[in-house]
Amino acid sequence: MLSRGQKVNERYEIIKTIGEGGMANVYLANDTILDRKVAIKVLRGDLSNDEKFIRRFKREALSVSNLSHPNIVEVYDVGEEEGNYYIVMEYIEGKTLKQLLQKRGALTLTEVIDIMSQLTDGLSHAHEAYIIHRDIKPQNIMIEDNGLVKITDFGIAMALNSTQLTQTNSVMGSVHYLPPEQANGKGSTVKSDIYSLGILMYELLTGSVPFKGDNAVEIALKHMKEKLPSIRKQNPTIPQSIENIVLKATAKNPKNRYDTVKDMYNDLQTAMDRTNEKRLVYEYPENDLEETKVVPVITKEVKKSMVDKPSDIEDKDSSLLKEKSDKNKLPIILAVVLLVVLIALAGIYLLISNRNVKEVKVPNVIGLTTEEAIEKIKKVGLEYTTKSEENADVEEGYVIKTEPKSGSTKTKGSTITIIESSGKEYLLLEDYSGKNYYEIKGLLEAKGIKVEMKTKSVENALEYKDKEDLIIAQEPEFNSDEETKLFKGDNVVLYIPEVDVYPDMVAEKWTIDKVIEFADKYHLTIDKSYKETEDEEEGTILKQSREPGDPIYNGYTLKVTIAKKPEEKEPVDDLIPSDELSKETDKEKDKKTTE
Repeated sequence: MLSRGQKVNERYEIIKTIGEGGMANVYLANDTILDRKVAIKVLRGDLSNDEKFIRRFKREALSVSNLSHPNIVEVYDVGEEEGNYYIVMEYIEGKTLKQLLQKRGALTLTEVIDIMSQLTDGLSHAHEAYIIHRDIKPQNIMIEDNGLVKITDFGIAMALNSTQLTQTNSVMGSVHYLPPEQANGKGSTVKSDIYSLGILMYELLTGSVPFKGDNAVEIALKHMKEKLPSIRKQNPTIPQSIENIVLKATAKNPKNRYDTVKDMYNDLQTAMDRTNEKRLVYEYPENDLEETKVVPVITKEVKKSMVDKPSDIEDKDSSLLKEKSDKNKLPIILAVVLLVVLIALAGIYLLISNRNVKEVKVPNVIGLTTEEAIEKIKKVGLEYTTKSEENADVEEGYVIKTEPKSGSTKTKGSTITIIESSGKEYLLLEDYSGKNYYEIKGLLEAKGIKVEMKTKSVENALEYKDKEDLIIAQEPEFNSDEETKLFKGDNVVLYIPEVDVYPDMVAEKWTIDKVIEFADKYHLTIDKSYKETEDEEEGTILKQSREPGDPIYNGYTLKVTIAKKPEEKEPVDDLIPSDELSKETDKEKDKKTTE
């Protein structure tokens, strides 16, 4: 262990220990030349004499030093001092994704897409450089306060084009994120990183890993054999397109996974535009993985040979094979002849005994879980493969039917196809009361659900003033005690207030008596005014203050103008003759002049 104040290579002054790993200890240090904080990974003292670990440590440094990407921790320097092998890296001020998950649990959908986009972009860069991380897990991912994600610890990364250093190809990554092929004893590929990314995305969406157990072996077996739990069952608000990305990344059969991390990145960018996507159905069977391999024991001779250069190993192996082949030519020839004879005899035997091959009936497994069906089919001596189909009536993960159907007679060892239900995309019915009709209509129709609008009378229309689009009832009705699933093609009726409107009283030639009757019905106050006219019959309405079609609200005032006949002028009996009127006018003029 290095202590505070100690210098590495007379340049990096140790500040404190910030991490302890299986291979190395990590320190925060100050670069005294460039005056910046750095992280130094120093190979543990008890491993510094182990050739295998030293080579692995050097390989890490070489791998990462060639990478330059904003989502990958940058390597500044590599060296060795007094038997201490070290790597100087960028220091990230932030927390690990594991710490964030422990604090928050499941993250929001926006956060998950952002984090996974950064991870897939960074790993795509590494894969293009022929480097596999092999240990993707939240502990190896840093997230800064500004949201920038950094992939750390390429400690067990392996160049695709490099020579394998151990016969065991030992599994170093965390078992919770372990690809089935690695648990099965196979080597790592870019698709191994894709599987680990899928498990990580599952954890970000749900807050927990999909497979748990009492020990590493139990968890590894679950990665190999058990179906990934449904994300949408845990959280139905997650779009199917998002769950499909996880399903494709975590397929047990690598053929069903993304070919590249870039493909996964591209799907993440368009996932929210594909929310109506159907559940993913795998193209290739998921149960065709090879049986678990037994890792061979590494002898002292083999271990010693691993210290040599790859070219030396190849030369020694080829010369050894040549020597053995020269000594054993005759036994090999005899073995080949014997094998041909045995095959011929076996063929004859099969032809003779073919009619005696045992036949069995396909058992009825409809309604069982896929795991139960597999067990029952294997019990009678049949093999199986699985296929998924959408089915609204059969719960996801349960068997719909088999091909051939149950009761059919098949030769023992034949393969039966189990058709399991992938469920059917649905939307849970909610209480839409009080929500805007057009918003809910758009939401439901986007899921393929048919929406019908109807009106329903209300007691007090005034309560719905300016709220004519408010939903006041629905069919089917919402019941909080039970789930109602809406599938594509289902019908939903949404009711909005039925508000009465004002008629055209003028065009319909209403009388004031009819207006009074109308006002009594709707509790309106009438403000009357009159206008003389000879064109309309007295008492009819000439004008109304509320426009025809306006909603009627109780308690409002209605102004009406009512037709009234013009008043007749009274006749004048004593008319003054015109000559007298003229004289009178002259006298008035003279009087005004005198004045």
